[in-house]
Amino acid sequence: MHNEFDYEVEVLEEKKNRINIEIERKVNEEEGFKTKISNLKKAAKGSYSLELENTKIIYDIVSKNLKNYSEATENPYFGRIDFKEDKRMPENFYIGKYGIYDSKDGEEIVIDWRAPIADLYYSGTQGEAYYRSPVGVINGKLQLKRKFLIKDGELKDIFDEGINEIILKGETADEENELVDEFLKINLEESAGSKLKEVVATIQKEQNDIIRAPLNFPLIVQGSAGSGKTTVALHRLAYLVYRYNEKIKGEDILVLAPNKLFLDYISEILPNLGTYEVNQKTFPILGKEFLGLKGKIYTRDEKLREILEGDSERAKYLKNTSKIKGSILFKTILDRLITIWERDSQSLEDIKIQGFTLYGANEIKRLYFKDLIHFPVNKRIEEIHKYFSKKLDNTLLRVYEQLDLFYNLKINKIKKNEEDSPERRKKLIEIYDERDEKKKNLKNEAISKLKEYFEAWNSQSGEGLYYRLFEEDEIFEEASGGRIPKALEKFMRQEVLNNREKEIIDEDDIAALLYLKLKTEGIKDENKYKHIVIDEAQDYSPLMFHVTKMMCQGSSMTIVGDLGQGIYSYKGINNWETLIEDIFNGECTFISLSQSYRSTMEIIDVANIVLNKQLNAPKPAKAVIRSGPMPEIIEYSNFKDLAKNIDEKVEEIRNANKKSIAIICKDFEECKKLKSRIKNYSNFSWDVVKEGDKELNVNNVIIPSYLTKGLEFDGTILFNVDSNLYKDTEEDKKLLYVALTRALHRETIFYKGKLTPLLEV
Repeated sequence: MHNEFDYEVEVLEEKKNRINIEIERKVNEEEGFKTKISNLKKAAKGSYSLELENTKIIYDIVSKNLKNYSEATENPYFGRIDFKEDKRMPENFYIGKYGIYDSKDGEEIVIDWRAPIADLYYSGTQGEAYYRSPVGVINGKLQLKRKFLIKDGELKDIFDEGINEIILKGETADEENELVDEFLKINLEESAGSKLKEVVATIQKEQNDIIRAPLNFPLIVQGSAGSGKTTVALHRLAYLVYRYNEKIKGEDILVLAPNKLFLDYISEILPNLGTYEVNQKTFPILGKEFLGLKGKIYTRDEKLREILEGDSERAKYLKNTSKIKGSILFKTILDRLITIWERDSQSLEDIKIQGFTLYGANEIKRLYFKDLIHFPVNKRIEEIHKYFSKKLDNTLLRVYEQLDLFYNLKINKIKKNEEDSPERRKKLIEIYDERDEKKKNLKNEAISKLKEYFEAWNSQSGEGLYYRLFEEDEIFEEASGGRIPKALEKFMRQEVLNNREKEIIDEDDIAALLYLKLKTEGIKDENKYKHIVIDEAQDYSPLMFHVTKMMCQGSSMTIVGDLGQGIYSYKGINNWETLIEDIFNGECTFISLSQSYRSTMEIIDVANIVLNKQLNAPKPAKAVIRSGPMPEIIEYSNFKDLAKNIDEKVEEIRNANKKSIAIICKDFEECKKLKSRIKNYSNFSWDVVKEGDKELNVNNVIIPSYLTKGLEFDGTILFNVDSNLYKDTEEDKKLLYVALTRALHRETIFYKGKLTPLLEV
């Protein structure tokens, strides 16, 4: 192995030199394009130039490549595979974050991790192997899979799979004789930062299968806490943009995240993978932008906080209202609401001008209820308007004939009954002028009448229609079919109308408003996203899933979540089977990830105590074999004692060269209380994280449990995990499970009085 190590040191230096030479070429190329762009701008003198636009596009590509190549000088690759294709000589390939080419001879210096052959690095095993390329399946033998630990441009260690199953330092196996991936373990020991990191060097086989799954088909991933589901979903996007580069760009993709804090946490991972301009939003922001809504969003986190901290009777109504508004039942109510609106169209009248019928009510109804029934409601009205406008000239010919007939009768009567005279001629001229003036104005009048008629018909927007549901007793009763209890109905209607009065938009109303807009107005295929990722999907209601699917081309979605973390279970989904059948009609792929890469075995074991107490609990997480201190459960007597203990734990974490530390409280009120009580006793300052925060500083924060989803810290301290705060309810089980699964390395649990029974074995 020593000779192999020396050889790889030489290879690394040789490849770094080649990359540096290529960087020099790219710098010169970039400068050349800068000069060309400057000259083309002068020549264009402000007018459009196709050559200038094309040159800018090429310049952007060169600049991105230069940035990637420059980054690669310190860590050009992380793996190597030796593959012998059938009937060909063996070749070795070095796999890195970016593909790097020699521009002189076209040789690949480093293979991009997303390239087809790189699949062997992640999923191949030594011996007979194959990979899928654009030209078909390539068969052969995988002779070597090697991993490299490179720091600051220097090779530190190599790990060969097959020789020692990547164990070079004598690690032992667990009870099932599973062997430790030492390379993975070293990477997992690193400290957590304020942003989610890319993991191209340590993607595991089951994660790789998800990343490389085909486009244009819904994929649902149930992933335990720490299984890397968010990371995998984002790496999948980088792969899809690379693999289907002619079909899909970053701007064609939407990532839906739980809150603004989480958006900041994941903000760097896609650019770091060379994927830009991906739309990253929360569901309320998506809805607000698409609908053009004004007003403040009442978010699900704010509602959860009110449920946890407020009046219990109101909390019950809030939960039941959220449940109904997100249900398939509510979709049925909305469909009935549209039907009621359509029924109003049965009273359509003829379109007339000056006593002449342009288009009869029967023709309008035939078009609306039969010929154009496949269009959304407002689209039908729009299409009828277009159709009538196009045939208006022909329609007017018929009106002109009727007009001519009417005036000819008047003219003939005068000619028959009166002798020729100046007075008779004057009368006839006046009649001819009147006829011609009417003909002249008739078209403008007809255009105005059509516009007025269809604007009045189409005046009901999806938003206006939604509020009619809550304003009018008869409409609510008919649409709901009397299936909502009267007390709850009264609460729902008052809440919606009071919020409108205060210009507040409840997040639970956004899915319904989107549904009505999409059903009444439709959405063109070119305005749909080509792929959508939904993170923390267990918190999405069935109606939210339905609406999101309507905004996506071909149901091309990656849906990741964990039922064990469903803290909004009163409105989210309780099992994936319902989602698969009700939303995707059984046509989707479901994958489960139960391996946890975040926490130590000891931390996961404690978290699983709570997970196993949940109803319909998913398969418990299984930790990668990485051991650490056992989570401590400590009773405190007063806040001075608590602050002293917290300071000791912070020092322990920092002495272990870890930095990110969070104190996790159940809710925001607990966070505020804790900060005020320990500020005079603690040697450290603490920042409280609140709803709406857009940035996260992971060093010394106090954060509510429901805002920690998806986040991770080197060490966590759980505050007041006692029987008064964490009761034997599904909400509390899930909130506590979320809180217990945030720590990578160290975890301490504080309680006062009596420890929550949820932690009893």
